[in-house]
Order: sequence, then structure tokens, then C-alpha cells
Amino acid sequence: MKSNYDAIIIGAGHNGLVTAAYLARAGKKVLVLERRELVGGCVVTEELWPGFKVSTASYVNSLFRPEIIRDLELKRHGFVMLPRSPSSFTPLPDGRYLLMGPDKEMTRREVAKFSKKDAENLPRFEAMLKRVAGFLEPMLLQTPPNPWSPAPGNWIQIAKIVWNFRKLGHDARQAIEILSGAANPILDRWFESEEVKTTISTDAIIGAMATPSMPGTAYVLFHHVMGECDGVRGVWGYVRGGMGALSNAIASAARERGAEIKVNAPVSRILVKDGRATGATLADGSEYNADRVISCLDANVTFLRLMDRKDLPAEFVESVKNLDYSSASCKINLALSEVPNFTCLPANVVGPQHHGTIHISPNRNYIEKAYDCAKYGYTSKDPVIEATIPSSLDDTVAPKGKHVMSMFTQYFPYKLAPDAGTLEENKKRYTERCIDIMTEYAPNFRSSVLNCQVLAPADLESMLGLTGGNIMQGVMSLSSLAFMRPLPGYADYRTPVKGLYLCGAATHPGGGVMGACGYNAAREILKDA
Repeated sequence: MKSNYDAIIIGAGHNGLVTAAYLARAGKKVLVLERRELVGGCVVTEELWPGFKVSTASYVNSLFRPEIIRDLELKRHGFVMLPRSPSSFTPLPDGRYLLMGPDKEMTRREVAKFSKKDAENLPRFEAMLKRVAGFLEPMLLQTPPNPWSPAPGNWIQIAKIVWNFRKLGHDARQAIEILSGAANPILDRWFESEEVKTTISTDAIIGAMATPSMPGTAYVLFHHVMGECDGVRGVWGYVRGGMGALSNAIASAARERGAEIKVNAPVSRILVKDGRATGATLADGSEYNADRVISCLDANVTFLRLMDRKDLPAEFVESVKNLDYSSASCKINLALSEVPNFTCLPANVVGPQHHGTIHISPNRNYIEKAYDCAKYGYTSKDPVIEATIPSSLDDTVAPKGKHVMSMFTQYFPYKLAPDAGTLEENKKRYTERCIDIMTEYAPNFRSSVLNCQVLAPADLESMLGLTGGNIMQGVMSLSSLAFMRPLPGYADYRTPVKGLYLCGAATHPGGGVMGACGYNAAREILKDA
């Protein structure tokens, strides 16, 4: 039997580390237990091949909350952002291309190549999103009110939200549509160029088993235009040293404040006695006691795999069983001998076309057809690809003259059709198709591939503990946001078991490398303590 702790955190994902750092900063004795050999969960850097350091899962950053960076002094712990400009490059089959990014004049010129009207509308569109963000972003670091609770504090908070919503004026309708609607109708109202609409729409399907024509994708799109990079709103960047450098910085801040972090420490059971969480048991039989237990894992793993169901209300268990973890994202990491030499913008050295996200999706019908395969249990014949080359800006992640590429692709279904073949057969065929597609735009690409790692949804589940391979720890639809996340009545990071909390992306405000879930959970835990 080990010594007692004030808090045990299960899972050293970035949210779990944030919770640990804030609890330790408040003087609590904290233990973090991580199953893998490194911290970070989905926010990790791994040297898959000698000299090639890959951001295995998450690959770019913008959403991580500046309040946390400031509070934990993460820059002092080695956290450095590398802003991308341009941030987006879309090569097209007809030899044209579209560059977009924080350089407003460059973006205006680029968009005007396809539509002068769209070039005029884009700043207005971004301004509208900024106004809506002004209403929604403050709620990221707030515990959602419980509309079923009679507590006066809940109704005061709801009244404040309604009052702030009224102040949106004409933007209120836009805010409702962003929260509940599909991306396509919004984009169709603002823009006329299919190339512009398609480039923007790919952000609406990240991690979702959906297309831009489906309700709920507008919020996923909006989710990806929030945030900032070193104080500049809407700019996405690479973390120097890979995404794991962010997790390592948080872990360093937590350790500096006294938190203990154990890796290679898989939890097999959350201990409960007399209706209260009392600690955790590891796979090797070791037990650790604590006044409070906090899970950074999703609801399915926490409640259905690590707990005895008799310790939970039957109705709650049934609700957890019905949570939606639909996903069709496949991450492909590659080591390259050289950068892609795109036919539409030739260059055999790093250029602006290599700095940002490379969108391989010529139009929105292409996305719909890619999805059609997956909804029947087959991998897309022509996958949607978003590729990034962090080594174009970060010389620490690849040997000199060589590069790493992340391909975030869709759609690869979690559940394959009975006649689709084995998982490994599908991974090989799908990866070959992705390489072929990229080679159609950059003829040198196939010959440049030195090594490759393929993570289908089933791999993301087994490797990172993501149920269904869902990178958001549950879908980000209206029925699963704010006071509904992860379940109605349990959006305050607490659970039916006293002393047991959630702090991962399964909670409000959801997926993405924000740290907000861990920040909010720590605040509520400290209230109880």
C-alpha cells in the first residue's frame, strides 16, 4: 500500500497534466499515473526513426489557452510556438493553387484569383466569426450551468449568457447556426468560389464522421478558427520540437510545483468504497490511495472499463453506453528525403507552399464521395488529405535536408464492412492511395517517402485509449456540447461517485489542444477541497 495523495490523476494527457499543475500549485499532493512510457496522451513527440521526431497524433496548435501559458510559465519550461505564414496551401488538379494565411494582403490577392467578391467578403466573414468568438470564447474557461439544477448560481449564470447573447444583435442568428448547423449553407452564403469554400470547409470535418453538409459541422469549423498564436488571433503554428514539447513543458511546471508523475503505470481499476472514490490499482497490483481521483480518459474507458458497474447508477451506465464515438480519421506520419515539388508551384527547396496545411480536396463533392465509402464500412477510394510539414519551420524534428510530414486523412471507418478485408490490408491499400494522390500533385513525392507510420481509428483506440479512435473523446455535436457534455447533469466535471472527476476532452469545452478541460476541472476540484 502506497502513501496517500490529495489527488490521483489517471492519464497524463495534456488536460490531465494541466489539472495536475494547478492542483500542485494550490499545495495539493498530486500523483499522475500514465499507461505509456511518455507523457502527453495525444500531444506527444516520438522519434519513430533515427533523427525524425514526429508529432504522432495532434500536429498543430492554436487553441491552447493563453491563460494557462501565463499561469504555468510554460515558455520558461521550453514551450515555443512557430507561427505559420501562409497557413494554408491548396493545389488544384488544373494547375492552379490557393494560398491563405495571416498576411491579409497576400490572402486577398490569392482569393481574388478565384473571385473578387470572395476576396471582399473574406474579411467580413472573419470579422463576423471574431464577434461570435467574443461571445463564445469566454465560456471555454467556465463550468457550464446546469439548467436542471434549482441552485440560484446556475440561473444567474444562465441569465448572464442570455444577456451576452442578446448583445450580439444581428450576429445572434449566425451564432445559433454556428452552434447547430452545417458548414455548407454558411459558406454558400458568404462565398461563390468552390475552391475557397472547399479549402475552408475541410476544417469542418476534422475528427468527425461527417461532411460539411451535415448539421454540427459548422461548430467544428468554428472550433478551428478560434485561438491564437503568440497573441495573434486565428493563427495556427507548430510547437518547436513537436507537440510533445508542450506536454513536456506542462509536466515540468507540474513537477516544479511538487506533482509526481509515473509513466509505465497502467491503471486497471478505480477504487470505490461506500460510494466514494478512494484511489487506483495498477495492472501490477500496486494500490495508491487518494482523497480524490481524476480521470483524463473518456467516459467509456473511465466508467465501463475501469470501474465496477455496481458502483454507478444503472441509468448513468446506460447513458454512457449510448455516447457517440463515431470516427473515421486516419493519421499517417512520414519521413521524407525532400519536400514535395508541386506541379502548380514548383520548388525543390522549402517554400511558402510547405509552411502551412496542404489541402488535398478539389471540391466539396469530393468530400461527399469520400464519406459515402466510409458510411458503408469501406475506406475512401479518394481520401481527403490535410498534410503538414513541420520541419519546414522547425529544424529540430528532422535531419538536415530531410523532412517529416503528417497526413491527417479521412475517411477510414472504425468498423470495417465484413467483406472489406482485414485492418492491415485496408491500412496498406489506403496508405498507398494517399501517397498516389499526393504524387499526382507532386511527382517526386512517392520516391521521397523513406518511412511511414499508419494509425487507423482502431490503432488510435489501442495505442492512445481513444474509444472508436475519436480524437475528441466523443462527437462534438450540439447534443454533446456545454451542459450536455459528457452527459446532461454531469457537465461540472463531477460524476455520480463522490470524489471522482473527469478532466479530459470528454468534458466541456471538448476536443482540441486547449487545456481548458483540465483548467476547469482543477477549479471545481479545488472548490470541493
